[in-house]
Amino acid sequence: MPRTKVNGIELYYEVHGAGEPLLLIAGLGFGAWSWFRQLPEFSREFLTIAFDNRGAGLSEKPEGDYTIEMMAEDAAGLLGALNVERAHVLGHSMGGYIAQELALRHPDLVAKLVLVSTSFGGKNAVLMSPETAAQMRSELEAVGEEKERALRRGLVLRFSERFLAEHSEIVEEFLARRKAHLPPADAWQRQFAACLRFETESRLSALRARTLILTGSDDPIVPPENSFRLARAIAGAHLVVFPGARHLVFIERAEDFNRLVIEFVKGA
Repeated sequence: MPRTKVNGIELYYEVHGAGEPLLLIAGLGFGAWSWFRQLPEFSREFLTIAFDNRGAGLSEKPEGDYTIEMMAEDAAGLLGALNVERAHVLGHSMGGYIAQELALRHPDLVAKLVLVSTSFGGKNAVLMSPETAAQMRSELEAVGEEKERALRRGLVLRFSERFLAEHSEIVEEFLARRKAHLPPADAWQRQFAACLRFETESRLSALRARTLILTGSDDPIVPPENSFRLARAIAGAHLVVFPGARHLVFIERAEDFNRLVIEFVKGA
């Protein structure tokens, strides 16, 4: 399993395909495993790089505070270790935070930017409901058989009821992958705390990368109004809303999602 030491820690990564580099940055507690509906298609078009953020999956889980800036430097270090001078960058949820920070801190490193189900953080971000937050906490805190039940209850935050009913095989694959890569609670909390401190709204006018913003209309974890606000804050950004989709729009609407990303990245 490929690992490399960057920014003082060991990161797990995968490289698929050939062509222009495309870096995929996963969300809170997720990792390279979560892109199972993207890698087959993206790797036919791009040199596709997926990795586990610090504190998740097979990457190192150091003690101490994490910050989004720190995780952006992890991503920059990974690209450097792979001798990638410039990449297109796609980030989902917390990965969208990292992608924004990476593009602002290293503008010459980021070609095009895809921000999925994410926000600019800070006081003007639209937060999830207390009920959604409680469900996410229960997934973290549950143990034994209750953990399985909590993870299944949490599926409705991530997928529409229609998708859950019509695509049980994809849902079960997602659930199996997630259970195999659940981070320790303390590492998850460090990532979550980093998200709470994140804010780019005041700096987005400096963002140079062409940006595509994607969201589901029914996302309860990062409400879609965040994507509308992001689109207004980033000059020239293009926003696409997937009707009925929830937080994991890249899994739920994979065919349309993949097509839009490929067209955007390969376009003039």
